[in-house]
Amino acid sequence: MTKPIGVGILGANPDRGWAGRAHIPAIAASPDFSLAAVATTRTRSAEEARTRFGARHAFTDARSLAEHPDVDLVVVTVKVPAHVELVTAALEAGKHVYCEWPLTTTAAEAVALAAAGERAGVHTAVGLQARFSPTVRRARGMIAEIGAVQSATVYSSRSKGNTRDVPGWTAYTYDRRTGAGLVEVLGGHTLDLVQYLLGPIRELTARTAIRNGSHRVAETGEPIDVTAPDHFLAHAELDGGAVVSVHLHDGEAAVPRTRIEIVGAEGNLALTSVVETDPWAAQLQIGRLELRSSRPESPEWTVVPVSEASGLPIQAANVGRVYEQLAADLRDGTHTVPDFGVASGLHALIAGAF
Repeated sequence: MTKPIGVGILGANPDRGWAGRAHIPAIAASPDFSLAAVATTRTRSAEEARTRFGARHAFTDARSLAEHPDVDLVVVTVKVPAHVELVTAALEAGKHVYCEWPLTTTAAEAVALAAAGERAGVHTAVGLQARFSPTVRRARGMIAEIGAVQSATVYSSRSKGNTRDVPGWTAYTYDRRTGAGLVEVLGGHTLDLVQYLLGPIRELTARTAIRNGSHRVAETGEPIDVTAPDHFLAHAELDGGAVVSVHLHDGEAAVPRTRIEIVGAEGNLALTSVVETDPWAAQLQIGRLELRSSRPESPEWTVVPVSEASGLPIQAANVGRVYEQLAADLRDGTHTVPDFGVASGLHALIAGAF
């Protein structure tokens, strides 16, 4: 029996965070991976994470985790400004790296990390998991059935920031310098999905707005200097000539939702978010999507059956599919999971849109 791939997670907060909600369940459910180590910045929380998540080792130093012989794959789930340092430490240790999106805070940093990954000769992966949704993949396979794509429209909203007082742990996302706002996170996931479904974007123009600039930290009442946009509007032209419009926004007072409508010469497709109890699941990279089609001979929108069952919590489902494909890449020497090169191109696309 092949030995499971040992995973070391940087940023495994035992109380909250993306690692605990998505990565830990995905690893636990996979026969291809085992949780070798966790790391946080404090000894107490690192040990608590080790116990809670069932890891073999706990660290407070990223380099020590990366250099441990039980760790084959380093997973980076911390705030974006720390990504370069931690990813670099993993690459210098000769380990494969799976880093959450956004990869970096600037396009130049992303280029440098992509080059470093190439020099290291390891597998790199970036958390652009929307393309692994079974519904997305089914839609991609049906594009040819609707004829030449004429246009597409993407709308997605989040409830983040729909109240004046917001949780303290989210305060940093209102600072554009952290690279964790609407444009970088949801914007990146959306544009990657558009290109996965419809092909490369050859021209992108965008504008942003801050429509709710008055937030306070709920726990302290401290005002937040809001510099990260809460609205993102973009127009794109694809290599094939189709045009795409994108509208993303935070602060949704109603139910957050996503709809992607693709217009072809011979029919249309639509992907819509399924209402969940978890408001974050309305984001196209996290929640379940429903696929519908419409044709001239059948103008009513018809549901296309797709099974999204994974046995994992909703926030972990697509991440689990990334791990599944990454295991195949590591086993077969293929490179099908989006890597740092893909991330670098996406960062450049967003940076060049303004």
